[in-house]
Amino acid sequence: MFLREFNKEVRYLKGVGPKLSQILEKLKIKTIADLIQYFPRDYVDRSQIDLLKNPLQKDYIHVIARVIAHDYIGWGRKKTLKIIIEDSSHQASLLCFGRNYLKSVLVPGIFCLVSGNFKYHYNELQSSNFEVEPYNEDGDYEKIIPIYPLTTGLTQGPLRRMMKKALLFIKDQVKDELPLYLIKKYNLIHKQNALWSIHFPPDLSALNAARSSLVYEELFYIQLHIARKALKRRVKRKKRIKISFALEETFLKRLPFTLTDDQQKVTEEITKDLFSPYPMSRLLQGDVGCGKTLVAVICSLSIIESGQQVAFMAPTELLAKQHAEKIAKMLEPIGVNIAFLSGGIKKEERKNLLRALSGGSINLLIGTHALFSSDIVFKDLGFVIVDEQHRFGVIQRLAILKKGKNPDLLLMTATPIPRTLALTAFGDLEISTIKSMPAGRKKVITHLTKEGNEKKVYKRIKEEINNGRQAYFVYPLIEDSEKLTLKDAEGMFKKLNKNIFPDFKIGLIHSKISDEEKRLTMGNFSNGSIQILVATSVVEVGVDIPNANCIVIEHAERFGLSALHQLRGRVGRGNYQSYAFLIYSNNLTDDGIKRLKIMMETTDGFRIAEEDLKIRGPGELLGVKQSGFLHLNIANLNSDMNTLIKARYDAFSQLKIDPGLIKPENSVIRDVLLKAPPYSDQFLDGG
Repeated sequence: MFLREFNKEVRYLKGVGPKLSQILEKLKIKTIADLIQYFPRDYVDRSQIDLLKNPLQKDYIHVIARVIAHDYIGWGRKKTLKIIIEDSSHQASLLCFGRNYLKSVLVPGIFCLVSGNFKYHYNELQSSNFEVEPYNEDGDYEKIIPIYPLTTGLTQGPLRRMMKKALLFIKDQVKDELPLYLIKKYNLIHKQNALWSIHFPPDLSALNAARSSLVYEELFYIQLHIARKALKRRVKRKKRIKISFALEETFLKRLPFTLTDDQQKVTEEITKDLFSPYPMSRLLQGDVGCGKTLVAVICSLSIIESGQQVAFMAPTELLAKQHAEKIAKMLEPIGVNIAFLSGGIKKEERKNLLRALSGGSINLLIGTHALFSSDIVFKDLGFVIVDEQHRFGVIQRLAILKKGKNPDLLLMTATPIPRTLALTAFGDLEISTIKSMPAGRKKVITHLTKEGNEKKVYKRIKEEINNGRQAYFVYPLIEDSEKLTLKDAEGMFKKLNKNIFPDFKIGLIHSKISDEEKRLTMGNFSNGSIQILVATSVVEVGVDIPNANCIVIEHAERFGLSALHQLRGRVGRGNYQSYAFLIYSNNLTDDGIKRLKIMMETTDGFRIAEEDLKIRGPGELLGVKQSGFLHLNIANLNSDMNTLIKARYDAFSQLKIDPGLIKPENSVIRDVLLKAPPYSDQFLDGG
């Protein structure tokens, strides 16, 4: 009965016909469950009544006034009703554009409650942006009014009336689903009361209590689902043989530097997991240039020494090739056999490589998506490393894991993840963090330049190149667009070549250029024969040119904070002082100003990630805005951190007590009230 009533289409509510149902569908409201979960975005507090004599002290006032007369402005079809009202302090006019029907509702002599924005025009106090309702002299009116997100064809009044009907429709059918001890532990209110008070709170205290209860419930069930997934992966495997760690020791002795404290700590965390009875699932996050790849290489040595193989997967051939070349230089001298695999390898070469891989003579295979092709067979895959994991889907990661028998998994990301996001999107993974940077690394100096002042930037770049350095120029578009008036990489490549830097060698790279041409261009930039590289954000990941100490990012406001930080990380990788020049458009939004100021103030990727989450939200931050990813009904990852931590602890503890609590058939809250689809396996695997 409970499920059936909640899943009824919203058209079953009295007064909701086909036309209104179609409008509601734009807001993804199809059922009564959808409607009652469509929570207000804000509230109007009418508990304090104002006076008309001082309307400019507030943006929005609430007054109790008497209607004293009707008048009209304009003529013909544009004739508009003007209602004259007064309270004990002053008179005002309500301009009823499109609402002439109020003439029969607000007749002279009655009292009304008006909430609106008032300004002085034509020597009188006026408001055209107002809400009004008749006022009962007994003072019985709703003091807290919900404000909902709207769409074309829908206004606040009808939506509020529908919400009341929906809540009355399900009255006495809503049951508490949280364990009773948790309701008592946090003094949560019953679900029926919480739903009513979140939409129509009698006062602010009731509103806060309702929100606290619903936020905790939502986060608890998300974390419970996450805990279940983590437990499913906790299968025992064949015990890994004991080793002396001689290969790792040999490698560390050859390094010309010592690891940072964070690198040592993370290496120990991963190694402990690698030799535990259960397969590892760990996320390694760290700022650009903090040394994550080195940690992954060190940890892979213990797997290789134990007789198993390692797969290292990177999102682009450019990055995979760079990893392969660097790692080969580090490991081949100590007897580790490295191989590189991409889609561009010739047939005969690929055949020989696959034979060596299946025979076990390749210890570490580095490559792109080609690693999970059906013909790739490992003799004994024990460890999978995925670099820039957010660029791979869940299915792709599962495909490479199936190449071994419960191999360990290490995901790496150079985009620091805010803690709240880590506990939700990656909540079923263990997380290791590298915050400290290698000794001697200089901070990149960031300059903001308004569009039109580029000549100063170009002059500075010319000075650096004349001193032997190199530079990146990054643009948001590949080619000219009819819809957007933005500079593009191809157009600026020609302009920089011909008009601005005619004496320097300039290269061009973007996603439409062939892999062979990309390799050639990057090779020439790496060896210094190209002094300026013009590109799109394709260089955001993995390009490591120590001699490049300048990056110019035009239309910087078009990039997210994390993307800007990643791009800035392309410089500052050598011994030279490095610079980032962010050129922004004249019509910069408030959010754009805020983002660029943060970039200028700090180079701390973790702080930048937190600010990016506040500005853009979790979906945009992880590049999955359109997928329903992390669609929270009421919880807020910026403000509900403490509740999230409590819910996570309780959920993981509850799983040990009663694993059956989270079976789908037992969880009405997850399937009905929390809209299960957004918390899909893709979401919970951090895909």
